[in-house]
Amino acid sequence: MTTLDVYWSFRSPYSYLAVDRLAAIEAEYAVDLRFRPVRPLALREPDFFQRGRAQFLPYLLKDVLREAERLEIPIAMPRPDPISMNMETGKVAADQPLMDRLMTLSVSAVEAGRGFPFAKSISKRIWGGGENWNEPQMLSEAAIEAGLTLPALDDWARDNSDHIAYVIKQNETEQLKHHWGVPLMVLHGEPFFGQDRLEALRWRLDQLGSRPS
Repeated sequence: MTTLDVYWSFRSPYSYLAVDRLAAIEAEYAVDLRFRPVRPLALREPDFFQRGRAQFLPYLLKDVLREAERLEIPIAMPRPDPISMNMETGKVAADQPLMDRLMTLSVSAVEAGRGFPFAKSISKRIWGGGENWNEPQMLSEAAIEAGLTLPALDDWARDNSDHIAYVIKQNETEQLKHHWGVPLMVLHGEPFFGQDRLEALRWRLDQLGSRPS
């Protein structure tokens, strides 16, 4: 079976826009989709938005809304934002309790063999137009939808904090061998960056004969 590494950020609207098409690829092809969560770029490179061009964020917001409309996917800015950041200055707070929670839960879900289903369920709550995705009831519903339970995820995380930190660091190190952005799909060492490269990924999978006959 072909291994497909998927590097993912819960704060990335493009990761959210890709989720259903990635699920379709996993269903249609003989691939082992390995979900590899990484922290948002704003945390991996805290000065990124401070040193970036002024046009970056306005364009990104317009493009995200355009792509969501084109793909007929509901989208709205997260309430609350998964990270604490001053959107005017680009300064990122030192403490990031919401993202820490997401990363902990996501690695726990990976260890339970349900990392991508959890990402799919929680990303729709973050970006799909709802509110208070971080409340225990919402997280619990997302876990159940992914075939998990929130108490089990929390119990495993409580006993494996060092392993969680190791996995996150390893994912981010491996990601940077190919690209800094998300979603990033890596197939046999070949990177496909962005939700707009999923058709190219399908094309390559077809070339490799990865679609079951």
